[in-house]
Amino acid sequence: MIKNKEIKEKIENLRKVVEHHSEMYHKKDTPEISDEAYDSLMRQLIELEEKYPQFKSPTSPSQRVGGEILDEFKKIKHRLKQWSFDNVFNFEELKKWDKKIERFILKETKDNPRAEYLCELKIDGLKIVLTYKKGVLKTGATRGDGIVGEDVTQNIKTIDDIPLSLKLPVDIVVIGECWLSERELEKINKERKKNNEPEFANSRNAAAGSIRQLDPKVVAKRNLSFFAYDIDKMQINADKKPQMNADKYNEIQTQEEELIFLKELGFNVNLDFKLCRNINEVEGFYKKWSEKKHEEVYGIDGIVLKINDNETQKALGYTAKSPRFGVAYKFSATQTTTIIKDIIFQIGRTGVITPVAVLEPVRIAGSVVSRATLHNEDEIKRLDVRIGDNVVLQKAGDVIPDIVSVILDLRKKNSKPFIFPKKISGCGGDGKIEKIPGQVAYRCVDKKSFSLLSKKIHYFVSKKCFNIDGMGPQIVDLLMENGLINSFDDIFKLRKEDLLSLPRFAEKSADNLIDSIKKSRKITLARFLTSLSIDFIGEETANTIAEEFKNLDKITKAKIEDFQGIYGIGEKSAQSIYGWFKDKNNFELVQNLLKYIEIKNLKNKKEEGKLKGKSFVLTGSLSSMSRDEAKEKIRKLGGNISNSVSKNTDYVVAGPNPGSKYEKAKKLGVKILNEKGFSRII
Repeated sequence: MIKNKEIKEKIENLRKVVEHHSEMYHKKDTPEISDEAYDSLMRQLIELEEKYPQFKSPTSPSQRVGGEILDEFKKIKHRLKQWSFDNVFNFEELKKWDKKIERFILKETKDNPRAEYLCELKIDGLKIVLTYKKGVLKTGATRGDGIVGEDVTQNIKTIDDIPLSLKLPVDIVVIGECWLSERELEKINKERKKNNEPEFANSRNAAAGSIRQLDPKVVAKRNLSFFAYDIDKMQINADKKPQMNADKYNEIQTQEEELIFLKELGFNVNLDFKLCRNINEVEGFYKKWSEKKHEEVYGIDGIVLKINDNETQKALGYTAKSPRFGVAYKFSATQTTTIIKDIIFQIGRTGVITPVAVLEPVRIAGSVVSRATLHNEDEIKRLDVRIGDNVVLQKAGDVIPDIVSVILDLRKKNSKPFIFPKKISGCGGDGKIEKIPGQVAYRCVDKKSFSLLSKKIHYFVSKKCFNIDGMGPQIVDLLMENGLINSFDDIFKLRKEDLLSLPRFAEKSADNLIDSIKKSRKITLARFLTSLSIDFIGEETANTIAEEFKNLDKITKAKIEDFQGIYGIGEKSAQSIYGWFKDKNNFELVQNLLKYIEIKNLKNKKEEGKLKGKSFVLTGSLSSMSRDEAKEKIRKLGGNISNSVSKNTDYVVAGPNPGSKYEKAKKLGVKILNEKGFSRII
């Protein structure tokens, strides 16, 4: 009974939260969370209601089609109920939906259940219902609650894409999407900022806010656009001589023919649709547009697939809120919601401690994640994040997911604030931690613990550094546990007989590892600097320093101002590398290493290349090469890599699921390259 009470309370709380965000989104056009986070909350609600049907309610927001109607507008009752498509979010869900469709077709039509699907882009805008009498526009309405919408006729008459009269005198109800380009959104927000008005969150929000203006003159200035995509009802009027063959409509048997007919009537139709014979072809169309979506001037948040045959559509009909014959296949979310199960701590190779949230596994940006960074103690306090909280999770590009906000309305009553610990067992010794002077981060007090040393050696032998094949973390730990390595140089002293005494090694595996160690003895200056685990010296900083000094001897003798004077090297990085090489123990460590390795110094004259002096930032994933390969190609051609976008950036290379760097590049007017454009340059 207690469990049922808790579940009922959770469902009721979820309904309140969804209702609130639905009102902010549909009625006030001022969303507080992203569309993706809202979708995630709605999915949670639907799943709970399906799992516990005893708590279902006809007044639940899961049963609604759209939003409430604003009082300021006259009401229009739709001739046919307006629906919204159900959503699927990955290929597995699509396959399940496809199987269900096959069963429905077999049941309803007794025909071969293999259906063809017409795939269209899901434009991120506002649904509009247009009614024409004898080919003349009479009314335009929002979807509203699906039965009654807002009369926005005067406003939609200002949109050039919406014809005031058609090329055929028909009585017709046409459904379409009103949208706003990214360029227009930027222009509007710039003006609103200037007038101290709140900026629109996104182009969909701006389109909805524009259509619901009480003054059509304001709407006219906003350059809205429109795509028609469906015919709800139509009748040919024979009393006027048509300009085209009136019998043509009677021949329309498919969704594809319907789109073509709408274009012939004079509507703007998005022609990026495709007829797919099966869901594998649908998946191909989906993947193509998930990569290309940023190239268009309008927002695309997925694709819509419908059974192409109109008779089959009619036979399948509708559920209480959605058509059975189609579904919206949403692009991978960069935001979603989930629950924090625990908060743990990761210890980096330099001893810095990072709090990490253990999550209820959730799919985001194409992959399932179960952890998210919480950055530091200050971030935990700022978010007031607690174990058991429902949170909005965000992932941009291939960056580790992090938590955007806590959904406080869903917080449990007995929830307690999270208290940062004073000791962490993974630090070794007594586990004490300390705040790094001048920073918000903590680190382990014991700098020589087994845990920290093992992490440093893991990194030292990794692909980014010495790239010793066959020496992964488990082998490193095994060698350390048996006293065979205690420092970097010990790796190069290993002998075959040392390895054969260990449980995981036979003749061949021992030979292979010794060979790998021999091959790794030659290393570039940049990789060598990276391998030392110096605070604030990552790959890009190491490359910049190597390019500047050319050899290790100059680096060891450099003054602090020599590092501070390098473009792209910050104050912390400069102080860190200078201090590291001035430390007696570190100097000795390097001298010991130099007995076994050879550093390939750079030539004095930097290689001339077609990208000389050009600065690149990479965001999102690449399909034809890894990010490291792309960086290497840029460097070989004389270009520079940066981790952040600024007005000095020449190019941002954006793969699928780019994040904040992509958005910043757009704002700053930095040239953005997709993978094809990048390939042409290199």
